[in-house]
Amino acid sequence: MRPRVTMVLAIVAVLLGGGMLVPAAYAKLSGGDGISGLGGIGGGVAQVPTPAPTAPPEPTLAAGPVSVNFKGKFFSWALMDRKTGKISGAPNMTSTNSTESMIKAWIVSDYLRELDGKEPSATRKKQAETAIRDSNDISAEALYNAGGRKPVLLRLIKMCKLTDTKIEPTKAKWAYTQMSPRDAVRMGDCIGDGTAAGPKWTKWVLNEMAHVRGGVKDQKSEAVQGGHWGIVDGLPESITSQGPVSIKNGFTMLWADGQWHVNCLAVADDWTLAVMMRYPGTGDPKTPSYGAKVCASVATQLVTPQPGAALKVPQQPVGKL
Repeated sequence: MRPRVTMVLAIVAVLLGGGMLVPAAYAKLSGGDGISGLGGIGGGVAQVPTPAPTAPPEPTLAAGPVSVNFKGKFFSWALMDRKTGKISGAPNMTSTNSTESMIKAWIVSDYLRELDGKEPSATRKKQAETAIRDSNDISAEALYNAGGRKPVLLRLIKMCKLTDTKIEPTKAKWAYTQMSPRDAVRMGDCIGDGTAAGPKWTKWVLNEMAHVRGGVKDQKSEAVQGGHWGIVDGLPESITSQGPVSIKNGFTMLWADGQWHVNCLAVADDWTLAVMMRYPGTGDPKTPSYGAKVCASVATQLVTPQPGAALKVPQQPVGKL
């Protein structure tokens, strides 16, 4: 009987040992120890959550090559990345052109800031509005006089840290102020960041600039000059739909040199662009149509599309003089 008892005891020991081992192995396979990361019976490998797709960045303007079939006397442009302060542009972006009406955005901003929190009269506020929306020369001159004339320009140079700008030496005429594209984008940033108009009036000024009126051919008088053209016409809807783009253009046909002097300035949340030029009078002496197309063409060429996406941008043929 002893051999038989020994055999029975051996079988029982094997069964008991297996009963102890199987649960332990199962626990390890089921992830019960919190380490293995494997599923239980029939669970397979645990599913790792797939991260949500990241939306591609919105299109914007970024430094890049610009090619314009320009046959005038002077052409230049500059672009500031307002997030970094970096300025890129044409090799001659430090050369200057007369500012013309582009500087009215500063004249208005400076007047409102100098009020030091006080409300302007109804007359002055209307002048500020029309100086920008209609590029009203009479309104701009009134505010320029109220600001002290030359001190308005001295404050511009100091507050916006301009390095290339020169004041017209005889009567400090605002339209004849010489400014480079590099300084023009600095002025645009100065308006956009609140330095120019101060915290009370910055949004108001930018809104007025975003609602300039009239097209390139709507040049009716000193008081009503169409200004909604240029850079904004070269931007795709994918940019303009992100928020209003504030603009202020300037132009004149200076008969003394027989040249159109045309400038375009645009200010957005993350960039500011200036295009400036001089070219001979064309067959349409009442409008700066050619210059408007050049400004739009530069803006179009600087648009950076979303990665992997086809971006439709307006076609702006420059044409020939």
